[in-house]
Amino acid sequence: MQTSNNQRIYNNIERPSYTPAAISSLKADEIFVFGSNLHGQHGGGAARAAVNKFGAVWGQGVGLQGQSYAIPTMQGGVETIKPYVDQFISFAKEHKDLFFYVTRIGCGIAGFNDSDIAPLFKDAVEVENICLPETFVKILKL
Repeated sequence: MQTSNNQRIYNNIERPSYTPAAISSLKADEIFVFGSNLHGQHGGGAARAAVNKFGAVWGQGVGLQGQSYAIPTMQGGVETIKPYVDQFISFAKEHKDLFFYVTRIGCGIAGFNDSDIAPLFKDAVEVENICLPETFVKILKL
């Protein structure tokens, strides 16, 4: 449920409307969604933060781990990322007890632009427990 341009309520907790640019802590039901590689070598960017702060597991390149969720972005073009994004969206829909902050996956070390990745999340826009970066949402609303 949206409450204003900057906040929303989910599971009776106030949350931001968009994924914050920097996340340093999470509530117990929140998940940090980051771009990974298939080998789970979380050495830099959001992946490194996921290991250091949110329980990501070295060697696990896909899915839920601690308070993080890995989406592989380093294995090829955008078309190779889409199945993993679709898998994530299905997972989020099945886990309404959790709230997911999607970072700008693929837009750092992987070298993609927001305009490359945002369309992969078009089916996530209306999912109440998925929070997207503002740049993705603006692209999707064009």
